[in-house]
Amino acid sequence: MSVLDREVLALMRDVAERIIMPRHRALKATDIIEKADDDLVTIADREAEVALAEGLAKLHPEAAIVGEEAVHADPSVMDRLSGTCWIIDPIDGTSNFASGTGPFGIMVALAEEGFAQGGWIYDPQRDRFCAAHRGQGAMIDGETVTARASGANPPRLAAMKKFMTPEQRRRFELEIAPNYTLVHAPGAACEQYPLTVLGEHDVAIYERTLPWDHAAGSLFLNEAGGPCLRLDGTPYRVDDGRRGMVGAANRELFDQLVVRLSAAGYAPAA
Repeated sequence: MSVLDREVLALMRDVAERIIMPRHRALKATDIIEKADDDLVTIADREAEVALAEGLAKLHPEAAIVGEEAVHADPSVMDRLSGTCWIIDPIDGTSNFASGTGPFGIMVALAEEGFAQGGWIYDPQRDRFCAAHRGQGAMIDGETVTARASGANPPRLAAMKKFMTPEQRRRFELEIAPNYTLVHAPGAACEQYPLTVLGEHDVAIYERTLPWDHAAGSLFLNEAGGPCLRLDGTPYRVDDGRRGMVGAANRELFDQLVVRLSAAGYAPAA
């Protein structure tokens, strides 16, 4: 691991140990707030984001901070995404965390000019640390990792259908699902991306692609050799506000799914 990897890991572990894990299965009703339909935030999310932002600012003071909860409070924070910035998801999988289950984790990315240059994913329940740097590959717990397919026939597909429109869901269920073995989507990108790299899932459809959910994970999957791209084959930018993306264990699986989505008339929502 690089020096930066070790510093980011130390910060993530510290925040998890001090703020996040003591509240797992110990939240009061007043500690959980519904920001929108099926979109929760807890006191742990907010406190963890503040601590992560303070720590990351010390590691790279010139980088702006874009945190999920900061954006909820002030949408203009998104304007920082086109420059050099830290992108923070203090607890990815908040619904799982709030229910006292899992998976959930911390996701951090360092982006420049719209593209993630470094990405880190920490699972405090497993003490698992995923890291990637653009052009330098991906690692899990300091060991280089390469994406691999499950070998299942038909391939295993995960989809967060709750973010699809009714028309997308109809087309998916009629035209796409019959070609795959549908597997449970974990409700947390911090788990979905490692599952694709580690050969548990073959392909995943992402409709909502917010930067704190996908900056770190998409870089991790791409650097592990499994493409994670927009449906038109273009790379993911943290600042473009588009929807729709496919992550796959290899290019063949990616291309197969994209062709099927196109034939079914499935397109990202506007």
